[in-house]
Amino acid sequence: MPNLLSRLIEPRYPATAIGLEKGVASVVHVEPIKGSACKLRRAATFSIAESLVRPGFDEPNIENAPQLASVLNELAASAGLLRQKRWSMSLPEATTRTLVLTMESPSQSGAELQEVLQWKVERGFGAALEELSVSKERLQKDSQGRDRYLVIAVKKAILAEYEAVLESLGWRAGLILPRHLGEAQWLVRNGAAGDSLLLSGSSQGFTGVIFRGKHPLIVRTVTCTHDEFEDEFYRLLLFYRDRSAPESNGLGLSRLMVIGEGITKERAGEIVNETTGGDLRPLEAEDLGLQLPSRDFSFDSIAAPAGLATLSW
Repeated sequence: MPNLLSRLIEPRYPATAIGLEKGVASVVHVEPIKGSACKLRRAATFSIAESLVRPGFDEPNIENAPQLASVLNELAASAGLLRQKRWSMSLPEATTRTLVLTMESPSQSGAELQEVLQWKVERGFGAALEELSVSKERLQKDSQGRDRYLVIAVKKAILAEYEAVLESLGWRAGLILPRHLGEAQWLVRNGAAGDSLLLSGSSQGFTGVIFRGKHPLIVRTVTCTHDEFEDEFYRLLLFYRDRSAPESNGLGLSRLMVIGEGITKERAGEIVNETTGGDLRPLEAEDLGLQLPSRDFSFDSIAAPAGLATLSW
């Protein structure tokens, strides 16, 4: 999996991207327009059999690779993108795992740092390092001056399943990242004062990411039922409010982005405002600088792949 910062030295990622989630597949082509805004030039979304892609960290994900390849080929054809050969891809949320790892004490050497990171990665993801494709990014130090790392992992065998589908079509993967990191690009590329919250929900729970500026402050993936969703979301917000929110002169949460299943945007906004004392409304595509072809087009269905596509410029 490419490093999150590799675009600084290898910026030519494709402007076309694929999004896969249980029951849904999407393709998009995004192009920049005036300023930091962009538009969805081409896109298509299909509902697919839920058995076709079974997101999971430990088990095979793709039941029928030729059938999934056929779906993607049909999607590309319907969007007028059959000639594209390079694609980024957002993986289903349950397929990957993301952690923020904190070093409790300064390491004495580079070798010791790598040993500590390896131990934390294997413990955090519950798998041997050799089984994983891992990407890590060094973050800003925490309030106590400790080093922190954003670490993303997917099982190599599972990543190979997705890559093999692309290869069978003669396509190449420019960038492969978890769904929430594709969605998060809309907050990162449109940086604003104060903290930003992404709530990315699915049928299996949610991932919440709080950014301070352009840097992840808290990343929390929660597996829960629909009935537990609100309580777990409250817990995340209380942790932020009590442990990580700025002092009284800080701006606190200034932006909220809600994507996916599990909770309505309106209810998520109510919970955020009740917990933090703010007055936020969930951001829509136009607030984030993306022009959709019509109001009937669902931003939720293409937010992740379209976010990856913006990394092409």
